[in-house]
Amino acid sequence: MYDFNYHRPKSIDEALSALTSASDGKLMGGGQTLLPTLKMRLASPSDVVDLGAISDLKGISDQGGAIVIGAGTTHAEVASNAAVKSKIPALAALADGIGDPQVRNRGTLGGSIANNDPAADYPAALLGLGASVKTNKRDIAADDFFTGMFETALADDEIVVSVSFPVPEKASYAKFPNPASRYAVVGVLASKGPAGVRVAVTGAGQGGVFRVAAMESALDGNFSAEALAGISVPSGDLNADIHASAEYRAHLVGVMAKRAVEAAG
Repeated sequence: MYDFNYHRPKSIDEALSALTSASDGKLMGGGQTLLPTLKMRLASPSDVVDLGAISDLKGISDQGGAIVIGAGTTHAEVASNAAVKSKIPALAALADGIGDPQVRNRGTLGGSIANNDPAADYPAALLGLGASVKTNKRDIAADDFFTGMFETALADDEIVVSVSFPVPEKASYAKFPNPASRYAVVGVLASKGPAGVRVAVTGAGQGGVFRVAAMESALDGNFSAEALAGISVPSGDLNADIHASAEYRAHLVGVMAKRAVEAAG
């Protein structure tokens, strides 16, 4: 690693002060992305601001029609929380399938969505459930939050505080995981609820997570796997790498979507 100044603030205001006063500061949630990046010398920030000691960023609240999860809440806490398992079991299952136990006990919801890795699971949860992201400045709808691969609508001095997930009528997440990393080669979250029918895909798009309008329209009238027969996504805008070609990912989107809908129903 390169040398950097380390900060562990106790409040959001202290974190913002450390971040804005740094020449090239980086925020860190659970460190599951930033630390490997530093070790590989792919980043050399002047300052690292660790958000792990800010209690206001942690916790899960059942607000009746929504589950609100603090940005500093770990994947393991989401997966094991009774309210999440009861109200949005698809979200609990998604969190339980992230990485391995070490990753799930260190990685955080806020860190995952702020990084917006194109193969991450949480972006599909936010987009597929019609969630809303609360920052220290504003509320951002999930549809407006993810703007491209590793890119979000967050400003340089903006910190994710929490995410509000509307409780759906039905929802499920189906993932074809990379056997080594457990990242999604393709993952699909399908839901029906207050935000309507939504189908969100992660792991496949060159620009990151995306929705499939044709599938949503078909499911709006008949929420069943059969309604998706004959619907496919074009491979031209999909990822291709050593793990899967664009054409194979296009095929997997259809397969995982049908599995998610069937499980939700």
